[in-house]
Amino acid sequence: MNKFWIVFSHTFMSKIKSKSFIITTAIFLLFIIVMANIQSIIDMFESDAEGDQIAVVTENEDMYQQLEARLTAGDANFDIQRFDGSLDEAKEAVLDESYVSAIEITESADGLPSAVYHSADYSTQSIEMRLQNELQQMKVEIATNQSGIDPAIIASIYEPIPFENKLIASGDGETSDVKTEEELSGARGLVYVILFLLYFTVIAYGNMIAMDIANEKTSRVMEILISSSSPVSQMFAKILGIGLVGLTQILAFLVVGYLVIVQKQDELVGGFFEFFGLSDISPSTFVYAVVFFLLGYFLYATLAAMLGSLVSRTEDVQQLMMPVTLLIVAAFMITMFGLNMPESTIVVVSSYIPFFSPLSMFLRVGLLDIPFWEIGLSILILIATIILFAVVGARVYRGGVLMYGTSTSLKDFKKALQLSKKE
Repeated sequence: MNKFWIVFSHTFMSKIKSKSFIITTAIFLLFIIVMANIQSIIDMFESDAEGDQIAVVTENEDMYQQLEARLTAGDANFDIQRFDGSLDEAKEAVLDESYVSAIEITESADGLPSAVYHSADYSTQSIEMRLQNELQQMKVEIATNQSGIDPAIIASIYEPIPFENKLIASGDGETSDVKTEEELSGARGLVYVILFLLYFTVIAYGNMIAMDIANEKTSRVMEILISSSSPVSQMFAKILGIGLVGLTQILAFLVVGYLVIVQKQDELVGGFFEFFGLSDISPSTFVYAVVFFLLGYFLYATLAAMLGSLVSRTEDVQQLMMPVTLLIVAAFMITMFGLNMPESTIVVVSSYIPFFSPLSMFLRVGLLDIPFWEIGLSILILIATIILFAVVGARVYRGGVLMYGTSTSLKDFKKALQLSKKE
């Protein structure tokens, strides 16, 4: 056990003190702070901006006044100016960059507005759409007044119908166990978070485990280590050491993110935070998130350590890690598909397959009300698979760390197992 802690502490301290870890963590923390203050940064740069100026060529003063009132009421930076010259002169002003675009508004025989939009390129399509929408609303309003129809009738026609979503009660008249819309929205947001966290940790820290083992083999330190400690203790010391590095980094992100959210909570109301509704998630969902995240990490980390022991050059790590990467990408794709169809067969089946269950089963737990025995069965299968990989991985690890030379094929498993039997 003493040797386990020596390898564990050395792995953790060497990684946490490395320049790459410090720089990467600093960049991500800076990114979190910048994204939390992105609106303030945008406002700072736009505070002195005059806005997009559009030249309006029209002989109808009423239409111009209506359009100006509509545009300025919705966006203070959306600036239109009536152009006193001809349309050709307005086009020249656009080419000279005095205006971003020009629009000619005329009145049809029925007294309705029509327009032709002129721009130097297609980069002003958002302005074009805004003008088109406002003119369309003006046309509806003018046509309504001309026909003598009460505007209240038009408003009632376009008013959304009353539409409610009521769940069907079971035989005993109870629906209390069904997740509410707020809980589903929050769980969906948490699935996104866990999905990307697991994807990031598997790719980044799985490769880190494999690279660390390959580096030790390159420096010929592995023979000393493998003779002084058991392969199981050494392998799990590295997995737990690098896992703690990852948890330390993620904890730093969460702490800074939490402090920023608390500081900016008045500005962050609505939008992303309201859509995902993370405050409406039940505590059990958070517990399952932690459980499946840790089990998923140990599963893939054990695979990474086993594969890393088969290579002796760091250049070969990426190639041999490709199957692990493809597995997590497949889990990613299945979970993305299951966000809209959590009861589909592929999601249900994959929730019992160890390589996919950390994401698929957590998706089902978050979005559906499933029996506890299904969750327990998935967790037991995951734990049994991790134990199996640990036993097999320890044997492959013991033989693999003594293999040198080019090794980029999964056929080297057999050779590693044969070497482990000779020890």
